[in-house]
Amino acid sequence: MRDLPDDDTWLSDRWREIGQRVRTERVRQGLTQDQVWQVARIDRRTLQNVEAGKEMKIGTLLRIAWVLDVPPASLIP
Repeated sequence: MRDLPDDDTWLSDRWREIGQRVRTERVRQGLTQDQVWQVARIDRRTLQNVEAGKEMKIGTLLRIAWVLDVPPASLIP
């Protein structure tokens, strides 16, 4: 078992990487943010926050992965 680091910077690094992966996949597919948030039935601001690397709910990430047709694990570092 590993001990957690003394601070939570590792968490924000992971959130940013998830956001970058979501953005990269969305752009690769030629989709706009509007298309994704509407089909995923999430708020526009929520998708913007995800792509900005802010903390998100797992349900939100699952919805986005479903819409992008990618395994959720491909978005998580």
